[in-house]
Amino acid sequence: MCKDITGLKPERVWWYFNEICKIPRISKHEKEILEYLINFATKHNLNYKQDKAGNIVIIKDACNTSKCDKKVVLQSHVDMVAEKKDSDHNFYKDPIEPRIENDWVKAKNTTLGADNGIGIASQLAILESNNIKHGPLECLFTVDEESGLTGASNLGSEMLTGSILINLDSEDEGELFIGCAGGKDTAGIYTPEFEKCPPKSFGFIFGVKNLKGGHSGDDIDLGHANANKILIRYINEITKRCDFRLSHIEGGNLRNAIAREANAKGIVPWDKKEEVRVILNCLISDIEEEYKHIEPDIKLYLESSSLPEKVFTTKFHNRLINTIYALPHGVIKMSSKMEGLVETSTNLASIKQQDDNKYVIYTSQRSSVESSKEDIASMVKAIFHLSGAQIKETDGYPGWKPNYSSSILNQAITSYQKLYNKKPKIKAIHAGLECGLFLKKYPHLDMISTGPTIKKAHSPNEQLLISSVEKYWKHLIDILENIN
Repeated sequence: MCKDITGLKPERVWWYFNEICKIPRISKHEKEILEYLINFATKHNLNYKQDKAGNIVIIKDACNTSKCDKKVVLQSHVDMVAEKKDSDHNFYKDPIEPRIENDWVKAKNTTLGADNGIGIASQLAILESNNIKHGPLECLFTVDEESGLTGASNLGSEMLTGSILINLDSEDEGELFIGCAGGKDTAGIYTPEFEKCPPKSFGFIFGVKNLKGGHSGDDIDLGHANANKILIRYINEITKRCDFRLSHIEGGNLRNAIAREANAKGIVPWDKKEEVRVILNCLISDIEEEYKHIEPDIKLYLESSSLPEKVFTTKFHNRLINTIYALPHGVIKMSSKMEGLVETSTNLASIKQQDDNKYVIYTSQRSSVESSKEDIASMVKAIFHLSGAQIKETDGYPGWKPNYSSSILNQAITSYQKLYNKKPKIKAIHAGLECGLFLKKYPHLDMISTGPTIKKAHSPNEQLLISSVEKYWKHLIDILENIN
């Protein structure tokens, strides 16, 4: 199933990545991968410790006559995003199925989990080896990064003793990251109001699918369509022209992913059933023109259905769709300090019905400027407040302010120039790395983030560039060998 990738180089990194693909490890369900790490440490006679949150540190002494006495922390997160397309894959028990396509490794209709499985594999290959020269190491494996960074937030105060931390969770080989955005989540909770479905109605289901989606930090500036936003355009139009009434709506999945699919169910008076199709055809034409170079596979569909027993009251229907329409999505501001960096954004992540029949609209805000993060979150809260929603927000997580005088940064630049005869790019990332949270608890840490090239993370089209893995690996090993 996964044997195709085990012959790739560096062999032990790919071998461990193959092993990790076999282990279910979606966010908040990481028991099996944590047990695997503990068994690994025991098998290799390495000390380890685990905190109450579940985070694990595996400790290894200096190796192969290294004279470096600075303890280095290598860090990755153990969970992965669970997204699939046209698949019955069960992320709670089924292995990921990686396969090679040209110079890329992809999965079969699911996320690959290279984010951050390739980081875990790198750590294990180093911990296993007796041939790599390095100083004392602490390999930190954090839990639940993808659904709220709770592992890093609750990292035990006695877990780390190192002075340098190399985060292995960035996604562009040849680029070193020295800063990231902070973020928080804001949700609006609604108790729906229903009434009996009117007689002589036409019931139908409609939706949006086959969008690219992507990471709500890394990909927010690429112009990918948000399924929730497209769906609400149609709902808004047929409400005005056809007296449409919703009975159900849902869209998107994860807080840190751009919504790829959305659908709704409802009714119109029987004499309007042809008009809703005409309006959809017009919208399809508009959307295809707007996104023809970005979303070539987008599909809007409409199917007749049985009548629901009840529909939203007119008042609640209007309140909900106006809220969704008004909520901002996308880039709010670009950075004036670092070219090409998104400074502030917000993601209309999902619309979901909970078990208690309440509807929740989930959004997430990011910014490298703390006051801007709070400002865009306040804007979203104001919209929820005006619509009478119950508002729930997280405390959020801090950003990571760039340190251009970092010693480990200078070492990494020197190493890359030596290996590849060119300078790496020095960047900050709009995504939320765990580094800001580590600094909050361990303010003495000198940090960088590195990794191979991963594209379309947080989507079923996630792919890992094979040639970049060996380059990233050689660079990482050279940094460890030459820290002084």
